[in-house]
Amino acid sequence: MTALPAGGLLPVGKRTRRSAGAAVAAGFLGLVVLAAVFAPLLAPYPPDAVDLSSSLVGTGPEHPLGTDASGQDLLSRVLYGARTSLIAPVLLLAFASVLGVALGTLAAWRGGWVDTLVSRATDVMYAFPGLLFVVLIIAVFGAGMTTSVLGLGLAFAPTIAKYTRSVALSERAKPYIDAYRVQGMGGARICVRHLVPNLARSIAGYLVVLFGEALMSLATLSYLGFGAQPPSSDWGLMVQEGQSAIVQGALLPALVPGTAIAAVVVAFNVVGVRAADRLGSRR
Repeated sequence: MTALPAGGLLPVGKRTRRSAGAAVAAGFLGLVVLAAVFAPLLAPYPPDAVDLSSSLVGTGPEHPLGTDASGQDLLSRVLYGARTSLIAPVLLLAFASVLGVALGTLAAWRGGWVDTLVSRATDVMYAFPGLLFVVLIIAVFGAGMTTSVLGLGLAFAPTIAKYTRSVALSERAKPYIDAYRVQGMGGARICVRHLVPNLARSIAGYLVVLFGEALMSLATLSYLGFGAQPPSSDWGLMVQEGQSAIVQGALLPALVPGTAIAAVVVAFNVVGVRAADRLGSRR
């Protein structure tokens, strides 16, 4: 492994390449978001428009990305599917963050048996596969995107709690915390008004990294039939529906949404790592 130069800084050329890669990834994600927002204007057809006479048509002027077995335009479905595929991970991480940040901050602030209890609970969740946990929840409450988001939110919460605890312990040791205590400020007030806001940069960078994993997990559940249900244009569901066309030699129905998932996940990972580095360095 190559050692970093004095001060832990990367060479200028390598830093420039990383910045350029993050900029390209961020630009791509910006285009994906715009495509999702303006899907009704950009999509050449309604996403649920069935045309059996155009079943499994290849790329061409009328269907730039081809069609699926029902003759639905893949470009239109991917554009509309971007909405579900991007909004659902945001809701998932928002729900998980509320639980995870609260638990992690509580463990770091109180310490003692509270810290031990939260740490053991998160360790147990780590030992239990997240997707299996969600499948058990779906078995009880039924399939659907709402159940998938809530179930995965519970599965992601321990990860966020453990990260929050680690950064909160470091922040709690800083002198300004003792200064507020000397002023008579209560622990809950210090955490809500000062400690957690000062952790926001680091947590935000970590959540961007987790976004790609959340998107992939939701797509996996939809692929397995537990998440989005027909006639949704969710990308994971589109891959599952397009799988049967592969035996007929038609790769596009599965390849197009699969490529969209892979590209967005990779882009979020690149942007997330860069954002975490930059936000962490400003703490």
